[in-house]
Amino acid sequence: MKVYNTSKIRNLALVGHSGSGKTTLAEALLYRTGAIDKKGRVEDGNTVSDYDKQEKKRHISIQSSIIPVEYEGYKINFIDSPGFFDFEGEVLQALRASEAALFVIDGENGIEVATEKYWNYTQEINLPSIIFVNKLDKENANFNKIVSDLHIEFGNKIIPLTLMLGEGEKFEGVIDVLDKKAYTYQNGEKKEVEIPEIRLAEVETVYDEIIEAVAETDDSLMEKFFEGEKFSEEEFRKGLSEAILNGSVVPLIAGSSEKEIGLSQLLEVICKYMPSIDDESANIGFRVKEGYEAFQTKEDAPFSAVVFKTIADPFVGKISVFKVLSGAVNKDDKIFDVSKNEEVKASNLFFLRGKEQIKTDKVIAGDIGAFTKLDVLSTGDSLASKDKPIEYKSIKYPKPVLFYAIKAVSKNDEDKISEALQKLIEEDPTFKDERNMETSQQILSGLGNVQLEVIMDKLRDNYGVNTEVVEYKIPYRETIKGKSDVQGKHKKQSGGAGQYGDVFIRFAPTDEEFIFDEEVFGGAVPKNYFPAVEKGLEESLSEGPLAGYKVTGIHATLYDGSYHPVDSNEQAFKTAARIAFKKGIEAANPILLEPVMKLEIRVPEAYMGDVMGDMNKRRGRILGMDPQADGSQIIIAEAPLAEVLNYAIDLRSQTSARGSFSMEFVRYDEVPKEITEKVIKDRAE
Repeated sequence: MKVYNTSKIRNLALVGHSGSGKTTLAEALLYRTGAIDKKGRVEDGNTVSDYDKQEKKRHISIQSSIIPVEYEGYKINFIDSPGFFDFEGEVLQALRASEAALFVIDGENGIEVATEKYWNYTQEINLPSIIFVNKLDKENANFNKIVSDLHIEFGNKIIPLTLMLGEGEKFEGVIDVLDKKAYTYQNGEKKEVEIPEIRLAEVETVYDEIIEAVAETDDSLMEKFFEGEKFSEEEFRKGLSEAILNGSVVPLIAGSSEKEIGLSQLLEVICKYMPSIDDESANIGFRVKEGYEAFQTKEDAPFSAVVFKTIADPFVGKISVFKVLSGAVNKDDKIFDVSKNEEVKASNLFFLRGKEQIKTDKVIAGDIGAFTKLDVLSTGDSLASKDKPIEYKSIKYPKPVLFYAIKAVSKNDEDKISEALQKLIEEDPTFKDERNMETSQQILSGLGNVQLEVIMDKLRDNYGVNTEVVEYKIPYRETIKGKSDVQGKHKKQSGGAGQYGDVFIRFAPTDEEFIFDEEVFGGAVPKNYFPAVEKGLEESLSEGPLAGYKVTGIHATLYDGSYHPVDSNEQAFKTAARIAFKKGIEAANPILLEPVMKLEIRVPEAYMGDVMGDMNKRRGRILGMDPQADGSQIIIAEAPLAEVLNYAIDLRSQTSARGSFSMEFVRYDEVPKEITEKVIKDRAE
């Protein structure tokens, strides 16, 4: 694959609902441009884009993949991204590395949830978009309804640049509104035909809409428009590009990946009108950190790039996928990882097409390349030359909202699990792994159950680590509500030196985890035993009297005691302190505490009542509501962790996947009596 000039490179993220045909479109584009000899099928597990074992097994995209095609002197990097919300991080990476989004919409199902979600996101970040309505050859496809729905949902800025010839199974071609010509397709090859006379008025109406949108980008064009003058080809092209860039026009192409209808029009619109990175108005998804000045997005500028994706290949090793934002990188160049303050050599430099590695000697501004075997590099790292460093801001990934407790099946699995998980975290930053020290459980957390199941399957298939899901143990804690005053005495005599320790301790609740004070007068307990008493109490905090959970919120005051000049020692006073602790906590009205989470739940207004009612059933409290500009509401609530462990799955079900939420720990609260009894009973079994 040759090296293209920056102005001839286009980067588009393929986004849309799962099943809309993004991967099939990528496959058809590869075939139509001669990159592959035979089209694969998602159902057969042989597409270029979905090459991972889990993708083949599940017939869904799990990770984004780079699909470069070459077309009439241009290179277009399509980044095929998943439509399943569990893999939202991959979509955000793809959008960040693109100057535009290509929305793929199912011609039968129309606007679906993922289309809505990522449309709103691209509008927020002002990313230009283009729409491909796919599967229009299907029996129940309805192009006119989809265009109407898009206008209702997203506005009249969505303008069809092609119209259909035929419907459903009789869909045979398109009318190209821009050049006012019609084309039929046979085996992907297009043939020019006459526009049906009955459609001429429709074509003129849509064409006029495009002309008016172009005119609105420039005062001189608007003047020409009102005077009825025609635009030159250069004026039209520049105006339409500007309209797409500023978001006042979203072009729409009708087509079918399976029949390869509309693909040439799609490619032509992308090459002619969609932005390259060196366009002054292009949206660059990488923002420079404070203290640095951005370089020009040109090949002759100083080199800078960002690693926006990592692939953990168990056979090849780590693959670092990067986008060059300025300058160029050549094979064997020394590059500086600004984020890690470390210099590396770009010895293995290539382009990716799915899993295929296409060797290259150079990657220039605007293009996407990859390195292998540079283990120091991580997703988000900024790369530059050492003499001209520059660092870019990190992407904000959604926080995990679903938690799985897992365990290794065997000792051999246990030995390998940490290293394997670390590699998978490098590949997918939206899931986390931690060892909960209070419950001694390995916790995986992520955005959804499919994501976590994929992680476990990858552990098994890629790294030979077998795991299973076990019941999640809530890290309850114990504390006291009352006060107590007790004696702890340890006396042991069994021939020879004995043991003697005697303490009087007051216990009271506190907001601190543990406070130890002493008020001993007259040497009743020698000062050199104070640390032993404190140590004995601290060790006792690990297991409370109710259900054996960690104890917190204890203020212990040693105020009296006695000792033996021969038999007293540190161990004896530690033991005496432990005896006092057990008696004191039991006498001070011990209670169980549970972790409470704060949730920010974003839902369309139509689901408000159901979501709030459900939250009340979960022992939750609604703290407030915050209306959003798009008509949705953010519900702010608090609920016990025990009640929201599976909330990610339940909310998705309640809201037809239109609801989302974030969650964070806020504090521990007292557990209701009836639940306390159940927890204690379950713990004892």
